[in-house]
Amino acid sequence: MEENIEPGTIRVINGQTRIYQEGYWIKTYPVPEDTLLAKKRLIQALTRRLFNHTEHGLNVPGNRLEEAKASYEQETDAAKKRVKGAMYAGAMFNRATDIFTKLVELQAMGVHISSSNDLMRECGRCLQDALGLSRLVLHRSGEEGIDELWGEPFRAFSIPIDAFYESRYLKIGQAMRDIDRIADALVAYIGCTPMFAGIEGIVREFAEVARLKTETLRTDRDIFDVWAAMVTTGERLAAFKPSFSDPESEAEKRKASFGTQLICNGRDLIFYVTRARVAMPKSTQEFIERCQVYAEKGIVDVMPVHLPA
Repeated sequence: MEENIEPGTIRVINGQTRIYQEGYWIKTYPVPEDTLLAKKRLIQALTRRLFNHTEHGLNVPGNRLEEAKASYEQETDAAKKRVKGAMYAGAMFNRATDIFTKLVELQAMGVHISSSNDLMRECGRCLQDALGLSRLVLHRSGEEGIDELWGEPFRAFSIPIDAFYESRYLKIGQAMRDIDRIADALVAYIGCTPMFAGIEGIVREFAEVARLKTETLRTDRDIFDVWAAMVTTGERLAAFKPSFSDPESEAEKRKASFGTQLICNGRDLIFYVTRARVAMPKSTQEFIERCQVYAEKGIVDVMPVHLPA
């Protein structure tokens, strides 16, 4: 981590424009012109990304908003009400996107659309109300909410596009920080044991390519090499074989099994953070604590393994 560099500092490094956030020099991309069309495309992309990273079943069409609202409000079971609230929020996101799409079509026909337009206000209300239900929505892993991702469509609607992109680089830096924290825990608490000696190299390589993936847009021509490298490095990490001083020892086998499971959990969590491009502080901290317990006791309650989608 570099010292005495102001967050938001921009430099050209090896021919690539980068911005400094959270101790990382992050790759930047051109900011589109701040128009309704550009905002429509951005909100659509953010909404698709939102549904891709949250729990299943939330992508309710906007034309079913009233049904979703009634079902949520009438539900008395707390667990079901949480799920229905998340579905209701999904319908509001889609309603907002539907409205914005039509506004852009009207603008293309020469109709002037002001920020005080009733439909613009309705669009903003839908996005804000959906954001208010973010506490009910879980990441697809089921481990925690992902409020930063859930709030992005509303932010894209309510602030200038250049300000939105600037805030995204901060979140990417925070995601990179979590990736390194997870990798550090794997090295410090699992790699320190003799049976997992030698794992540090592959862990560091995986973290490096994960950070690269975090800063690389899917439209970037480098994405093919970057994603392929991340998947194959993750496969090598998960396939790491512990060594045994006594292959017949049940205690060693049990410790190796828990260590291998934690490695897979860490690999999956890095995938989640990388693909969402936002920090997952609760999951990251809980994972570090599991690793600490493993280092002390050789056994720990672990998260179920989730293979990356």
